[in-house]
Amino acid sequence: MIPVLIASTTGYAGRTFIALGLAMKLIEQGYTVGYIKPLGKTPVKKGKEVYDASALFAKETLKLEEPLEVISPYVQTYEESTLLLEGQMKDVTKQVIAACGAVKKKDFLMIGGSGDFFDGSLLGLDTISLSAALKARVLVVEAWRGDISADALFGARTLLGNRFLGGLLNKVPTNAIDHVRTTVRPFLEKKGVPVFGVIPRDKFLESVTVSELNDALNGKVLCCHDRLHEFVENYLIGAMDVDSALNYFRRTPNKAVITGAHRSDIQLAALETSTKCIILTGGLQTNEVVLGKAQSRGVPILSVPDDTFSAINKIELLMGKSSILDAKKMDRVRDLFSAGFDMYGFLKKVDKV
Repeated sequence: MIPVLIASTTGYAGRTFIALGLAMKLIEQGYTVGYIKPLGKTPVKKGKEVYDASALFAKETLKLEEPLEVISPYVQTYEESTLLLEGQMKDVTKQVIAACGAVKKKDFLMIGGSGDFFDGSLLGLDTISLSAALKARVLVVEAWRGDISADALFGARTLLGNRFLGGLLNKVPTNAIDHVRTTVRPFLEKKGVPVFGVIPRDKFLESVTVSELNDALNGKVLCCHDRLHEFVENYLIGAMDVDSALNYFRRTPNKAVITGAHRSDIQLAALETSTKCIILTGGLQTNEVVLGKAQSRGVPILSVPDDTFSAINKIELLMGKSSILDAKKMDRVRDLFSAGFDMYGFLKKVDKV
């Protein structure tokens, strides 16, 4: 079995995306693949037990036969954190090693890493300790932050030594793709840092549902409750004159429009374009004309108590940490990964070709 730890130097880099994308591609090529999330940080209750959300999703997506106790051996709940700080913590590393042993007949084991290199250090589950304990090679996913990302991957190689398998540059904006592919990647590879892929930022993978937006904003749904599952990829503020707004709205698909309840002209303009929901700030409602048109177009209207500035801050925070744990996003994960990842180079590096 070849254990591959999917790590990152910062949070929300796309580790789960890469772990699932790589696992699906390996399965397509005939390999058997397992998945384990040693340090769970997103607790989900199933029956009487608590497991990690990404582990649960991986089991369903990859159709893994192993029980959740193996795939998610440890979840750091509030109670577990309290025991740790009181010095009453059991040896979690042994639990994780035992879980890995349960899938040793697989060709590959994808190990889902934590938020950064040092997350889990007190438990011995940080990237460096975990890779040593599991004898795993480490694939480092780096969300593009400018040229500092080159520093991050080079530093990761220095810290991990022979455990470093290679890097991947993820969430690269369109205006930086050519620079990353033609300058940054070759530079890193000359420095001894294999880069298995450059994957562009994808609006759909970073999207959130209307329901998630409403929950984050503590809003009230005024209409179209049956459309709360729609994905929002962009947001715009409707604070200009209606002619300018309409031109602006037409250029931006799959959006939420944030505006005041008194701006019925802006709301009607938004409903003429690709709009997934309208967010009314200040806790007020709109008029019957707008509500009627929204219902006929199937566009939810949310009334939220915040002012526009506060609502935008919450939306930015939510969309910056959106999850790919949605079955509807898996086709995009598969396509992006297939187009952007050097599978031959990866297999060659792990001595499979």
